[in-house]
Amino acid sequence: MSRLKLLETPDIGQDNQFSDDEIEAMQRAVVNLAARWELTDDQMATLLGGISTRTYTRWKSGKLGRASIDTAARMSNLMGIHKALRLLFRDASRGYAWVKSQNDAFNGEIALDIMLGGQLTDLMRVRRYLDSVRSPW
Repeated sequence: MSRLKLLETPDIGQDNQFSDDEIEAMQRAVVNLAARWELTDDQMATLLGGISTRTYTRWKSGKLGRASIDTAARMSNLMGIHKALRLLFRDASRGYAWVKSQNDAFNGEIALDIMLGGQLTDLMRVRRYLDSVRSPW
């Protein structure tokens, strides 16, 4: 398997990039997370910034590939959401279900629907909410 190379993005310094090993770990983790959240390939492709479902299907089969800085940031936020839910709910299944449940904090909307808005800020909104509930100070 060839080593991953993070796509170069002008304006972003070396300090903001993830290592190849971190990218691979996040790719494997988001595939597992999608299964736990019971997401479709199309939903996961949207959460990852509109990557093709074909690319995501390759990830699922273990053929990991390149990830842009945007995709890496999205994977990082998804992992942050997962972590916050695991800390907030003793029963993991309740945390997984929360993603598809209506929530007063989002005016009755479902967190997944917000995240599927397609923007990185949509993921960040859900993550910030969970982080604020988890650590209100």
